[in-house]
Amino acid sequence: MIVYYVAQIALGALDIDHNLAFYGRNPDITYSGMNGFGHWLRPWAWFNGFWDILGIMLLILAAMLVQRGSEGNFGARVKQFKQHWREGGATRWVLPLLLLAFLACGGFIYYNTNILNPYRSPKATEALLARYETEYKKYQNIAQPRITAVKIQADIYPYTRQYAMRGTYTLHNKTNVPIDSVHVQIGEELLQAKQLQFSTGAKEIHFDRSLNYRIFRLDRPLLPADSVMLHFDLLYAEKGFPNDGGTSSITYNGTFINSSVLPSIGYNKNYELTDDDDRRKNNLPPRDTRMKPPTDTLARMNTYITTDSDWIQFEATVSTVPEQIAIAPGYLQREWKENGRRYFSYKMDIPILNFYSFLSADYEVMRDIWNDVNLEIYYQKGHEHNLERMMKGMKLALAYCSEQFSPYQHRQARILEFPRYSKFAQSFPNTIPFSEGIGFILDIDSETGIDMPLYVTAHEIAHQWWAHQVIGGNVQGSTLMSETMAQYSALMVMEHEYGKAKMKQFLKYELDDYLLGRSVETKAEKPIMYNENQGYIHYRKGSLVMYALKDYIGEQALNAAISQYVKKVAYQAPPFTTSLEFVETLRQATPDSLQYLITDLFETITLYNNRAEKATATANPDGSYTVSLDLDVQKVRCDEKGNETPTDMYDWIDIGVYATAKDPSQEDTLIYLKKHRLKAGKSNLSINVAQKPSQAGIDPLHILIDRDSDDNTKDL
Repeated sequence: MIVYYVAQIALGALDIDHNLAFYGRNPDITYSGMNGFGHWLRPWAWFNGFWDILGIMLLILAAMLVQRGSEGNFGARVKQFKQHWREGGATRWVLPLLLLAFLACGGFIYYNTNILNPYRSPKATEALLARYETEYKKYQNIAQPRITAVKIQADIYPYTRQYAMRGTYTLHNKTNVPIDSVHVQIGEELLQAKQLQFSTGAKEIHFDRSLNYRIFRLDRPLLPADSVMLHFDLLYAEKGFPNDGGTSSITYNGTFINSSVLPSIGYNKNYELTDDDDRRKNNLPPRDTRMKPPTDTLARMNTYITTDSDWIQFEATVSTVPEQIAIAPGYLQREWKENGRRYFSYKMDIPILNFYSFLSADYEVMRDIWNDVNLEIYYQKGHEHNLERMMKGMKLALAYCSEQFSPYQHRQARILEFPRYSKFAQSFPNTIPFSEGIGFILDIDSETGIDMPLYVTAHEIAHQWWAHQVIGGNVQGSTLMSETMAQYSALMVMEHEYGKAKMKQFLKYELDDYLLGRSVETKAEKPIMYNENQGYIHYRKGSLVMYALKDYIGEQALNAAISQYVKKVAYQAPPFTTSLEFVETLRQATPDSLQYLITDLFETITLYNNRAEKATATANPDGSYTVSLDLDVQKVRCDEKGNETPTDMYDWIDIGVYATAKDPSQEDTLIYLKKHRLKAGKSNLSINVAQKPSQAGIDPLHILIDRDSDDNTKDL
């Protein structure tokens, strides 16, 4: 029992160390975000202490009530307990002290989680979001000014877990009607607005405190093409700790604050309830679609990332404690220390999306250069494990995308480590926050593993083109031109670095993940051309369809078409591009004989059931071998609910033959790979190969979306 409670204390202290079983990690390095004073004040210490004290009390009581000798009657043991209690000893004062500590600890937890930070249940949160829609959706399409410039002073206080944001938005009336009122929301509930003031004067006529929603009536209506300045002064200061432990955005070492906490303009549909059951329980009508179709011209007036801005001018000054480096997108203008604080001033030289972040940590910096672009990786000391892989990923991705699509738009690229309270990377203009959990501390097997640090780095660098140059409207299919294209770019980097054979492993993973995702879809699966920001589609299926199209029409032809598309739509003003325009570009680059691919890959949900039923090999007198393959090939189309309809086909599909590798530790070598035109149903093929074959089958590299790819090949 004692061992159990000691273990519980140890596990509580290590609770922040989440499992990385899939990716692996290096056990010889520590994790960031764990430095600094005040560990004992952390919420988990109070919760663990509360239960640990109770456990010790129960352990003592159990020891006093344990059976001694032959007397097994519980009443006798109670008498024995009373006798020991009357006789005194350490137990008589230890138990009351523990009880007092237990009550004090519980009271302190209650004070923090119910008094300083009122607890809100999931049902209460649902009701709050339902009220947001009920009361404010009527304002969804009213004319509002757009943010065209942002200037911010961000002050980060990592040791007290506070930050202040003071700044100015330039708001421009891009409509053709006067605007007399402006709706302002603040996304972070605990962010206090000390000031929200318009340069021309305005009166706050409505303030919904629980939703942080305000309406200001301007003293003078904002005429078309006119601008007004919104000055804001915001403070985030936690009071104690809430039941969920509080935000992980601010840590002693590794703060990462997203611009989503800052004021936004107008009604935001992203705050609406999306689950139909939740909507029904809160008396809201079901939503027919989650996003508007690509033909909706009104929805195309916004990007899918923001609804209150297009491209903005950006500059920021960020301050932090003296031992840390603070970073925001843009180029460092100057650095200085003042009043015990360290300041960094950044400014962007070209328009960017209204999408940025602020980071602060005790960083080491790895520097390099690619052409005339300065490369930097900001990391915690001791986390050097994958820096070379990540730096290589930056160089390879910059080279590939610049050569194939368009020039890189910045003079620098930076990767910034943050603690693995979350495991993702996110690409902001020339700045990429990157969780230590998916890059810096992974333990990669160079022989069998996928080089995830290099791959994720390449994906995020590719976003400097796909989203930060080309951005789709707020309609179905827009993530095809951001997430899918970032996946494709990273895949090409990996293929050029590690060879085509290595792609089999990655494509198999993407295929299985896509099939799993569609099996648990609760609403409607869309073709990728109409996907609604569904990750298993635009990431997993996206990798498969773009790689397949490249495989069929050729990398050079595909990239030439994509490059023309980038030149046409990069940095465009509203209305923004759509998947219809992008797919039409791909169609024009595809030969007539392969036009069916555009329909199968992008416009419909098309699946294959390809199976190698039998494979035999016969030795020939000249030393060659004849491989005979019995195949069963089917193609089906699915609707949004998964209902399948078989379809005729006369498709080009890879047939592959493998030979045993000379090195037993290596996988079999692909000695034959050629596309054959196949009809639906059973067929037989005979193939001559020069080496003794070991395995043969259909679509061996998993180019097509096959529901059971494990039966594609047979051993010979």
